[in-house]
Amino acid sequence: MIRLEDARRIIAAAEKKAQEIGQPMNIAVADEGGNLVSHVRMDGAWLGSIDISIKKAYTSRAFDIATKDLATHSQSGGQFFGIHASNDGKIMIFAGGIPLRKDGKVVGAIGVSGGSGEQDHAVAEAGATAY
Repeated sequence: MIRLEDARRIIAAAEKKAQEIGQPMNIAVADEGGNLVSHVRMDGAWLGSIDISIKKAYTSRAFDIATKDLATHSQSGGQFFGIHASNDGKIMIFAGGIPLRKDGKVVGAIGVSGGSGEQDHAVAEAGATAY
């Protein structure tokens, strides 16, 4: 179970990484059901990335996979091509979503948006490591 205090700790670690790389980010944490627990928009982070970060967290939890990996499989000709059109448009296939695991079970996810895919994934990874 992802509690608010967990989400705040995860977000704080992700924010620290975003500051280190000099890229303001939107950071979202979702619970086991894919529901938003907490979100932060750092100063200067894009407004358009709010929705993307939340959907990355949802996507990562919905499929228990890093969105970076889902993106690889959802390209034209891939086994999950078109998956982004499912779930009423809530699926994001950009890097930056990572499942949060406890005792081998997925209990939530973090979603990050605001930089390049590589930056988003690195910031999400920093947050996930803090869980």
